[in-house]
Amino acid sequence: MKIYTKTGDSGETSLIGGTRVPKHHLRIETYGTVDELNSWIGLLRDQDVDDHSITTLLEVQDRLFTIGSRLASDPDTSRMKLPELCEDDILHLESEMDRMETELPELKSFVLPGGHTIVSYCHVARCVCRRAERLVSQLKEVSPVEDRILRYLNRLSDYLFMLSRHFAQTLNAPETPWTPRM
Repeated sequence: MKIYTKTGDSGETSLIGGTRVPKHHLRIETYGTVDELNSWIGLLRDQDVDDHSITTLLEVQDRLFTIGSRLASDPDTSRMKLPELCEDDILHLESEMDRMETELPELKSFVLPGGHTIVSYCHVARCVCRRAERLVSQLKEVSPVEDRILRYLNRLSDYLFMLSRHFAQTLNAPETPWTPRM
């Protein structure tokens, strides 16, 4: 099977279920942003980080593929069985954050992104995750989207922030508090 099909040459693509939509369709933009997020998570996972974080990030990447497949499916026409996103997936992110929070100093202000390349990758992934969350929220206004997807992305962005703090501490990188000029 060839990777190129030439069916998208006119600026349209197919959703799971066969519906043809323009490549700029909100649904395409939404799952494309989830795909971008998955790539940033992959870059983060490829850094010199601890095995536990790698395992969790691999799980996150799997869930992002699940989310992408569900977003790429036409809710009106697709009959294909798709992987499920479960409540336990959200609870897993929450428990990971709770675990990290016990090891970190109390946060007393906003923190400027940066301090180490790995920390910065976490922040970039967090920002892309927030964009994906905004797009899912927008898509949900015009088409059915499972609530769980929005909740998972919301927790994931929080997890990525906590992971940035975890790595800052592990790498002995500075966390620079934001001090607003008044």
